[in-house]
Amino acid sequence: MKLRLISVASRMPRWVEEGYQEYARRMPPELPLELLEIPLNTRGKNADVSRLIRREGEQMLAAVQPGERIVTLEVNGRAWSTEQLAEQLERWRLEARTVNLMVGGPEGLPEEVCARSEQRWSLSPLTLPHPLVRILLAEQLYRAWTILNRHPYHK
Repeated sequence: MKLRLISVASRMPRWVEEGYQEYARRMPPELPLELLEIPLNTRGKNADVSRLIRREGEQMLAAVQPGERIVTLEVNGRAWSTEQLAEQLERWRLEARTVNLMVGGPEGLPEEVCARSEQRWSLSPLTLPHPLVRILLAEQLYRAWTILNRHPYHK
């Protein structure tokens, strides 16, 4: 099984890349966390934003293979405690399917992506900047793994 973060974003600052990699690198080989960045289309003054969002969604869905799980990160999704995330991670592991965690661009996720989602997860009712979402998500997945493996990190 693997976890794949599919995120619409422009180039992230070095501190974000380093923060994300710190936790992605800690994941065990049997549960790798991969990052796939979908380039954020330029939103110019006269841009057709709905068309750009739809195109980004098509690219996100094209990265998902048949049979893989899609989990969308949405403000209105279900909030999980860290312990509940650990339980969810164990269920995903037992299914042995790739889990695609979808993070949209500034306007959120396209409806086509949400419609394909098997689960909707909310990290917080707060609106979080994309750089922090990436790091927070990686850290929480690592923390959930440590709980399942009785690693002292969570203490």
